[in-house]
Amino acid sequence: MTKDIFAPADILLPGGVPMETWSVIACDQFSSERDYWERVREKVGDAPSTLKIIIPETYLETMDEEAELRKIHSAMDDYINRGLLRSVEDSFIYVERTQSDGKMRRGLVGAVDLEEYDFSGLDSAIRASEGTVLERLPARIRVRRAAKLEAPHIITFIDDKDKAVIEPLSDKADKLPLLYDFDLMEGGGHIKGMRVSGDNAAGVMEEMRKLREKNGLLMVVGDGNHSLAAAKTYWDTLKQGLSEAARETHPARRALVEVNNVYDPAISFEAIHRVVFNIEPAELSKAVREALPRGDDYKLRLVSRGSSDEIGVCANCIGDMLTALQAFFDGYAAGAGCVIDYIHDTEAALHLAEQEHCLGLLLPSMDKSELFAAVSAGGVFPKKSFSVGQARDKRYYLECRAITDKK
Repeated sequence: MTKDIFAPADILLPGGVPMETWSVIACDQFSSERDYWERVREKVGDAPSTLKIIIPETYLETMDEEAELRKIHSAMDDYINRGLLRSVEDSFIYVERTQSDGKMRRGLVGAVDLEEYDFSGLDSAIRASEGTVLERLPARIRVRRAAKLEAPHIITFIDDKDKAVIEPLSDKADKLPLLYDFDLMEGGGHIKGMRVSGDNAAGVMEEMRKLREKNGLLMVVGDGNHSLAAAKTYWDTLKQGLSEAARETHPARRALVEVNNVYDPAISFEAIHRVVFNIEPAELSKAVREALPRGDDYKLRLVSRGSSDEIGVCANCIGDMLTALQAFFDGYAAGAGCVIDYIHDTEAALHLAEQEHCLGLLLPSMDKSELFAAVSAGGVFPKKSFSVGQARDKRYYLECRAITDKK
């Protein structure tokens, strides 16, 4: 196994199935809009789909977890035994994602070394961008523990101002073998993937090595922080029972991700709004106003049924504002008996805030130039600080990879 932090992998793709129903959006999207996932279920029907190897978070509170895990692992076994998945060996996949706004986002799918990743903010080549909520890891770890496959919705960023890693592949795209090219369901735009192998893959790894030498910090996790943290936690447990040689080659040591350049013009960092349920909006609004330092640095919009207001917040950076807001909610929620949901879509947040006994807090977007500076300085943003793009532009599950040792 190569020692490169980001490397080609044996990537599995479905053959002979409709890609539009195979590929579904990340499980943590539309968590308060179950009708979205019900439409997806109806569209998928009995067809093979990544829907059947994930647990959409909208169902977490009502599902029978053990039963769902059995279904997931059975579906994985079924896809493998039927020969549904074909291997694209020792390759990256260069991805062109046409977003809902018409812009094209360029990415590269490959495998990261979990030995080089730390989600606690320590000095490592790959770091989390936001605080990890440890309570969210066990369910993900249980899925991974008995799983034979992984399907990623993880997006990591590189700080590549010279655009030397991913962007050169755009000029070669017409000559790269086409792997998939289709419209994503539910307004998710279009996706096209091409194989990157041989000399092209070697060129990517060489540029990544240069980037590591130049920056030290190689990657920051933008989306899927908790999924990558679960993979890391599981690997740290699994490796204890392995020999040194087995640790070097075991497939669970790596995790499949999509890498994006933070300077890609198509990438925007969107706010993740807060909607609070089971409260009196006026009381919560008053408490928020009293808790946050007032000023003109950032604007926070408070929305409830028939009411909309904006307050100014004083903060050195948006991370400080988000930290202050999260600290307030950590104390407030414990005594108020309320429920807080994190909503990626502005229209969805406004719609939910119109319900009785709800308050929506619409946050400003983060300047993406703040990301690497903050993480390099040893900090992490509070949980659910920002979202990469709009909700429908999030990563869809598509590629898979085997994570069990065949020996």
